[in-house]
Amino acid sequence: MKEIKLFINGDFRTSEKSFTSLNPANGETVAKVYLPSHKDIDQAVDAAENAFYSLEWRGMDQNKRAEILEKISEKLKERRNELVELEVADSGSSLRKAKADVANAASYFKVLAGQLRKFQFEVKDENASRAGFSHNYRVYEPVGVCAQIIPWNFPLVMAAWKIGPVIASGSTSVLKTAEDTPVTASILAEILNDAGLPKGVVNIITGGASEGEYLLANKKVKKVAFTGSTAVGRKIMQNAGERIQNLSLELGGKSANIVLDDADLSIAVDGALYAFLYHAGQACDSGTRLFVEEKIYPEFKEALVKRIKDVKVGLPTDPATAYGPVVNKKQLDTIMGYIETSKKEGAKLLAGGSRMTDGDFSKGYYIQPTLFEVTPDHTIFNEEIFGPVLAITPVKNETEAVKLANQSVYGLAGAVWSKNQQRAINVAKQLETGMVWINEYHLLNPGMPFGGYKQSGIGREMGEEGMKAYLEVKHLWISDCDERAKKPWFDAIF
Repeated sequence: MKEIKLFINGDFRTSEKSFTSLNPANGETVAKVYLPSHKDIDQAVDAAENAFYSLEWRGMDQNKRAEILEKISEKLKERRNELVELEVADSGSSLRKAKADVANAASYFKVLAGQLRKFQFEVKDENASRAGFSHNYRVYEPVGVCAQIIPWNFPLVMAAWKIGPVIASGSTSVLKTAEDTPVTASILAEILNDAGLPKGVVNIITGGASEGEYLLANKKVKKVAFTGSTAVGRKIMQNAGERIQNLSLELGGKSANIVLDDADLSIAVDGALYAFLYHAGQACDSGTRLFVEEKIYPEFKEALVKRIKDVKVGLPTDPATAYGPVVNKKQLDTIMGYIETSKKEGAKLLAGGSRMTDGDFSKGYYIQPTLFEVTPDHTIFNEEIFGPVLAITPVKNETEAVKLANQSVYGLAGAVWSKNQQRAINVAKQLETGMVWINEYHLLNPGMPFGGYKQSGIGREMGEEGMKAYLEVKHLWISDCDERAKKPWFDAIF
């Protein structure tokens, strides 16, 4: 059985408290996981602070930091088989999803390294500067010690998204992984050491709400970065407000997927299924509200119901599996609760709607791919489910589709399907959301920003914006007036 230890100041250590991480596909033990005490958490923050002010880290050239990021990328690739196996066992990810996660994490570190090499940490503003008066610079400096909390759905990718910009910016961090999926971040910790990252720059612990709250309360923490539910994000924001902390939040979503009447149905039907069934719907950007123009609605709905039967739910270790179990019983119960509520409210069930318990499914948390025809009055039209459940709604035209899409309190992602690219772009620009795909879904570019509008969060991850989220900008004014007589503004007090 694998042991997941605390990673503090470059060393792995045990603690008095531990628990076992279970495979959601069969309930078998994956690893023994050590939980940090308050003392451990304080020591992790102290390690991060000491590293931040150390000459080794403060004085490290950006090209050297980029080199470390590149080494991390290469070592992730070298250990891909091990990471895939552990991600499948620990999170219930399908083989295909786990392989993509490792590749995406490695790609992000590599792309970020390239961005870091080109980034100017000191920029003279020629428009603001004038010879004989002043020279003006924007100077970007690391924010300091960060507390980072990631969710259970994409453990390796989320760890990469958090740790990458910490290293690139020159900041330091204590990262807390989710109790449900702590394993692959521990492998990443080993890789950080192997890549030559100085001790204490990144520290990794696991825990639940109590450990997270204690970490965030540490007065040495200058920035909080959280990915998770909007409810928890709201509480974190309230607490951070007391200290006016630097904050990044990537929260919930109820993304709209709009199919216009000129869409290629052979692509749009599969795209709509991929949008909400990837990783059993446990993705914050899932397209769980599907709007289809009335002109093609009957044909589209018929094709969707027929095609959904081809989706293979199965054991995560089966290469043919589209998606496996949801992460735990609590999540299973939440999803089934939404399904039952939808039935009681009169939503029309078009497909699925039940837990899967036959044969191999009896030991895990499996749910059929589920499709409801709904109106805006139904609960699942508005609330995030985080499971394989889709709400489909006919709309008169693109104007109504945009109106209903923007009706949500969320604004993380969305998509538009049309053969007319300019028409799709016009619709996309009207959506109040941080990410919009056209004739595509879920694919992300590590060089571009990702994040939400409204209650889907604050700030961005990835891209240059993701790195800047860990930097403070300083205006450096250098006087070019070398004589007292050239400074008449001093006379205001004389």
